[in-house]
Amino acid sequence: MVLFGWGLFRGGDDLPSALLGKPVPDFALPPVLGREEGLSTQDLIGHVSLVNVFASWCVPCRAEHPLFMELSATGEVPLYGINYKDPPDQARAWLDELGDPYARIGADINGRAGIEWGVYGVPETYVIAPDGTIAYRHVGPITRAILQETLLPIVRDHKTQSAKEKTP
Repeated sequence: MVLFGWGLFRGGDDLPSALLGKPVPDFALPPVLGREEGLSTQDLIGHVSLVNVFASWCVPCRAEHPLFMELSATGEVPLYGINYKDPPDQARAWLDELGDPYARIGADINGRAGIEWGVYGVPETYVIAPDGTIAYRHVGPITRAILQETLLPIVRDHKTQSAKEKTP
């Protein structure tokens, strides 16, 4: 019983992922209602990027959204979205109300892509390396501290490594 209680109340950001260091799953999602471009595996290859799995019904997603709006405005790293198990009209209304920080968003209405990604719950955020592998996974809402102390340093390390590999 104690272990069950511990599992309920510990932070979810350290949940293991069998996909770390492996290629992102092969997927192709249609765009969210009102947007023109969906999201696929190919969009995540060739540059460092972040993928955020979110939903309009997710309260922590709403809390982290302003940080993603700020990050998007900097242009430091492309942010892609997977809209998870959301009715199309609600996803559109949420983005229209709060703003759209995503370079592209795929609509995962039935949750199949989420299964392929090993999504435990929303929100989840992934750092994708230029070769298309999953470099890092964070389960739970992104805070300013997590963004500054964890995500962006990983992004910058991968950008530096990628630049070194391209230099003759």
